[in-house]
Amino acid sequence: MKKFLAISGGVGGAKLGLGLTKILSEDQLSFLVNTGDDFKHAGVNISPDIDTLMYTLSGLSNQELGWGRADESWAFLDSFKTLGGESWFQLGDRDLAVHLRRTELLDGGQSLSEVTAELFSRLGVKYRCWPMSESKVSTKVYTDDSLLSFQHYFVRDHCAHEVKSIMFDGSEQAQPPQDLIEYFNDPDLAGVIICPSNPYLSIDPILSVKSIRTALAGCEAPVIAISPIINGESVKGPTSKIMAELKLELSAKTVALHYDGLINGFVLDTLDQQLAGEIEDTGCAVLVTNTMMNTLDDKAVLAQTVLEFCENLGDLKCG
Repeated sequence: MKKFLAISGGVGGAKLGLGLTKILSEDQLSFLVNTGDDFKHAGVNISPDIDTLMYTLSGLSNQELGWGRADESWAFLDSFKTLGGESWFQLGDRDLAVHLRRTELLDGGQSLSEVTAELFSRLGVKYRCWPMSESKVSTKVYTDDSLLSFQHYFVRDHCAHEVKSIMFDGSEQAQPPQDLIEYFNDPDLAGVIICPSNPYLSIDPILSVKSIRTALAGCEAPVIAISPIINGESVKGPTSKIMAELKLELSAKTVALHYDGLINGFVLDTLDQQLAGEIEDTGCAVLVTNTMMNTLDDKAVLAQTVLEFCENLGDLKCG
């Protein structure tokens, strides 16, 4: 049975993840998710990217807001603000229940992997989801005038600061789940898919964990990445803003080169097909297709196309 691993951040990765679940069973597909965004707020442990994937796969995501849970209410947040609590991170009542339960289980001695599996199961998601580390790794952003935690930069300050560099505090001591590392060597692993998440804020935290990066670089299965940049702009979030501030060319090719040494294939949007030859010249196979995921059908079609790309690369490797 062919198996696949999807490496994901938040919204962009979860979109493709949802598409993949329309094709692959829970025995065929697993997820590795960024936890560099994780933090403690109002006394509870929050794992934003894990929760985004969980809500998306369970059908509970808030389509109107683009984050959080559907049918949300805000009684807690209103009362918390009245009592002087910080309200820049908007915790809905249903969302808060997840964070409270996560905190309770973690405080009871369970690992983040175990807690994540429990929460996914309770919300009806059968797919396995690994956090990138059982221990804390924190994405921090050096800006024009300060060092900010990711959530302060991204949510509280709305990415207003100029980014000078990004660090991943705790990555050297990170403890990835052991069965995750073993999964990279599974003889049935047919492909690793780096979802179209922000390369610098969502995927790099995962790759900063040495044992994960080493396992990915040595993986015998095809490893492909889907560009989050289309026609010089990010589909969602601050990717293009950060690239400009880091003095990087605003191009899908820049993303492909960013993953140099890790990927066998790269997926370009049709609007960037003129870049295919340049990327292929680096030794990386290229697939050009529509990568915009506006509908569920879009997600499923892209997922199927990506899986076929993996299969073709696998055949080439075997040859």
